[in-house]
Amino acid sequence: MAGRMGKSKRRCTAVALLMACAVAGVSSCSDGSSTTSPARSKAASAASSAASAAASAASSAVASLASQGASALASASAEARRRLDEVKNGINAKDEVSLGAPASAGDGRITVPVTVHNTANSAKSFVVQVSFNDSKGNLLDTCVVTVDSVAAGKDGNATARSNRKLSGPVRAEVARALRY
Repeated sequence: MAGRMGKSKRRCTAVALLMACAVAGVSSCSDGSSTTSPARSKAASAASSAASAAASAASSAVASLASQGASALASASAEARRRLDEVKNGINAKDEVSLGAPASAGDGRITVPVTVHNTANSAKSFVVQVSFNDSKGNLLDTCVVTVDSVAAGKDGNATARSNRKLSGPVRAEVARALRY
């Protein structure tokens, strides 16, 4: 996503520079009279139209990327909800889960260590939903990890991984956790 956004910004910058040059060139072709020639008027109008078209294209590109991000987030959230709903007779275990520090994987995705502590008297499995948030608390992505057959009184580990590339500071938190 960041690569497409960068390409779009470069394209918009190039168009803006071309338009500025066209406008500057048109306005510097003065013959000393105070009247505007038809050629200069047409050129200025064309430059203005090009500027509007570039702004509209940039706005559409940003809206498209935002829509794709929202769609990916909705899909990840729906999958997390489905996986948690599959658990029968699960007990809230959010207090039995701790997360390590988020780290960037080589592919731009974020990973975070997940540790569960089984306080039950027998082996149990855990399903944990991890939310990835920006510095303002806005949800960027979510995923679900399962830690199977954790012995009574013992810890189990897993690694949560974002579904897509995330940039900027990212915080991870336990959204939901069930022990079953």
